[in-house]
Amino acid sequence: MALKALIFLSTGSSAASFVVLPATSLHAPSVPIAADVSPDGLRATAPARTSSIHGALFMMGAAIGASVASHRSGVRKALSCGQDCHSQNSRRSGSRVGLRAVYGTPRKVQIIPSVLPADFGKLGEECKRLEDAGVDRIQFDVMDGNFVPNLTFGPDVIAYMKKYTSVLFETQLMVAQPCLDAMLPTFVEATNQPGKPGVTIVHVEAATHLHRNLGQIRAGGGSPSVALNPHTPAEMIENVLDLVDHVLVMTVNPGFGGQAYIPTMLPKIRKIRKWIVDRGLDVDIEVDGGIKANKTIAECAEAGANCFIAGSGLFAYDDLSKGVTELRSLAEAGQKGEMPKE
Repeated sequence: MALKALIFLSTGSSAASFVVLPATSLHAPSVPIAADVSPDGLRATAPARTSSIHGALFMMGAAIGASVASHRSGVRKALSCGQDCHSQNSRRSGSRVGLRAVYGTPRKVQIIPSVLPADFGKLGEECKRLEDAGVDRIQFDVMDGNFVPNLTFGPDVIAYMKKYTSVLFETQLMVAQPCLDAMLPTFVEATNQPGKPGVTIVHVEAATHLHRNLGQIRAGGGSPSVALNPHTPAEMIENVLDLVDHVLVMTVNPGFGGQAYIPTMLPKIRKIRKWIVDRGLDVDIEVDGGIKANKTIAECAEAGANCFIAGSGLFAYDDLSKGVTELRSLAEAGQKGEMPKE
C-alpha cells in the first residue's frame, strides 16, 4: 500500500518532534527510514518501508525544526545577555548606582543660594560671603504675606545689596497679582546689576496676564523667568517657554525656608526638559526647596534641572565654598546618571 507522510512539528523544546502517519495517495518505491528523532522521548512512527519522497519530506521537516529550536535558543541567550549587560551597566563602583543620564545635552550647573537663612542684620556682608564662595547668582525671595504666608523685603533692600557685591541677582516674586502688576518694573530695575540683566521670576499662579508680565521684564532689561508651585501642572507654562530664560520648579510649597523636598516633582522636571530640548529652546530649569548636598540634587539634575536654589542646604556649611563645591559636584554627577546612596 502506498503511503503519504504527514509531519507534525513541535517547537516547544530544544529539538523538534515529528509524527509520520500513513495515508493512501502517493505511489513510489519504498525505502526504510529512521524512527527515533526526538530527545524528548517522542518517537516517529512509520511503516518499515515507505517512499523516498516521504524520507525527503521528513528530513526537510527535521531541518526546519532544528532551525526553529536554534533560533529560540539564540533569542533566550540574547535576552539573558541583554539582562546581564543592563545589570552590569546599572552598577557603579563605590556608593554610586548608574541611572540614565539627563535628556539632551546637559547644561551648565549653577548654584544659586537663597538669602532667607542669612543674617538679615548683616545682609550685605552675607551677600559678599556668598560671592566669595563662588556662587553663580544670589536669590532674593520676595514675599507679600498674601500669595504666601510670610513677609520678607521689597525692592529697596535688593537694590542696596549692589553696594556689597557684583554677583548676578535673582528675584523670585512670591506676590499676589495686584502687587505683581504694580511693582514689577521696580523689582526688575532693583534686580538688574549695572550692565547685566538680573533674573526676575513671576509665579504662573499669580500672573493673570503672564505673556504681558514676561514681556515687561524683557523690556526692562531683565531676564524673564516663570515659576510653578508643586501642585501646578507643567502645562501651565508650556505656551510661554519661548518667552523665558528660566523655568523654576518649586520642590516645596513657597513661603518658608527649611522645608522638606517633594520628590514627586521629578516627572514635571522631565516633562519640561523634554519640551525645551525637542523645541530647541535656550532655557534653564531651576529647582527650589529642600535642595541639599545629597541624593535630592543629583535626582533633580538627572531629571533635567541645572540651576539649584539652596538656602539652608548651603548655609549649613561654615565654609560656604565647600558647600558650593559639593553641591556642584553632586549635580554634575547626577547629570551623568550617577546617584549617591542617600
